[in-house]
Amino acid sequence: MSDRNRYMTVDSVAATLGQDLRRTVRGRVLVRGDEGFDAARAPWDPAVEQNVLAVVEAEDAADAAAVTAAARLAGVGVAAQAYGHAPAAFDGAILLRTGRMRGVQVDAGARTARVEAGASWGDVLQAAGGHGLTGLAGSSPVVSATGFTLGGGLSWFSRAHGFGADAVRAFEVVDAEGERGRVTADSDPDLFWALRGGGGDFALVTAMEIDLYPAPSLYGGRLVWPAERAQEVLAAYRSVTAAAPDELSVWFHLLQFPPFPGVPEPLRGLSAVTVEAVFLGEPEKGRALLREFDAIPGVILDTRGPLNVADLGDVCAEPTEPTPALLRGELLTALDDAAATALLASAGPGTIAPLAYVQLRHLGGALARPTKNAGACGRVTEPYLLGMLGVPATPELAAGIRERQASIVRALTPHTSGRKPFTFLGHEEGAAAAFPGDVLARLREVKRDRDPMGVFRANHSVLG
Repeated sequence: MSDRNRYMTVDSVAATLGQDLRRTVRGRVLVRGDEGFDAARAPWDPAVEQNVLAVVEAEDAADAAAVTAAARLAGVGVAAQAYGHAPAAFDGAILLRTGRMRGVQVDAGARTARVEAGASWGDVLQAAGGHGLTGLAGSSPVVSATGFTLGGGLSWFSRAHGFGADAVRAFEVVDAEGERGRVTADSDPDLFWALRGGGGDFALVTAMEIDLYPAPSLYGGRLVWPAERAQEVLAAYRSVTAAAPDELSVWFHLLQFPPFPGVPEPLRGLSAVTVEAVFLGEPEKGRALLREFDAIPGVILDTRGPLNVADLGDVCAEPTEPTPALLRGELLTALDDAAATALLASAGPGTIAPLAYVQLRHLGGALARPTKNAGACGRVTEPYLLGMLGVPATPELAAGIRERQASIVRALTPHTSGRKPFTFLGHEEGAAAAFPGDVLARLREVKRDRDPMGVFRANHSVLG
């Protein structure tokens, strides 16, 4: 078959599918050739090409069910995506956009929230913060709370309260037959377990009910020094994290600020070392816990102070507009003298280019403790997470980013476990890198049982 005839066949299938979908859903339906289709299918990471047949912008759970039923009938897959962080190609599937489903209802008395699939963490924290409560949010306010949680969810507050996935009380789902339902630990323990950290391979989640946690006081912010201070800052970081209570989370960055006009002048183009911290408690105690950093001279910026829950995203000030990214994560078994020396020798000196950052997150606390009825994310006994990110503006730069990441990992290999959190998998990595063998086997069993026809497509399939 010629390329021309092949694409005519694909276009014909898409057109027929689009007609069927428009008869059954209220949201906008776009297929190949429609104006706006290319923009609608583009993920957060524009370096990934999502070659889907159609895009449906769901208005509600009924739309999600209708799309799933239509996909099953047509023999194609469905990939649910709010904004497209950590995307996959999803060739030949229907891309279900949930970004219009952004409802958040907080029950302050019960300390719970019902969160629809398209609500961002910024939406959730805005709603919860007014009641002195917080969810287990990560560093970015624009990430879908549901997508984050399905992948496990490493939060600023995970040392105190565990994975975000273990805060879920119930999921509202569409199954592979296109039927809507509610999943809890009592109603369907296997599916409930898989959805809490195993990703979106098993059902289409339209909403979740999560626990919220008291946050009457928060303290935190960022400290920035020139990169030349990296050795001193890392030494203080190791000391502070070794004694940190569970309520304190501290991150370390070797950071290359971009030379863009939007970046403040003191930071524009700067090779820097930074520390970010969030303390779930009174500001006075939080500042005292971080006092070792005050002794390091040359600080360029210090944003520490009392925080509102809704302003958690300001701590790291991550981009809020789509950008390409190549991420690699590794779990560290220790951050002793040898590991610290290896990190600074491989990631420096002076610049981490072509990477944008090299990051350490302090884990431990509740993440390492056994949890009754835990989800598929289980527990993490490694005390630190290494993250490395680059912006692949060109194919040549992408190759350089991958090699720099690999060289840092090679230097730290004696100090890595080989496992990584599900949401830190790179585009080319499989789910097997995130789960022990017995957990992966159980996830695959749930996938085959609940979705034998492979209707649901996830960023990292447990079958891949």
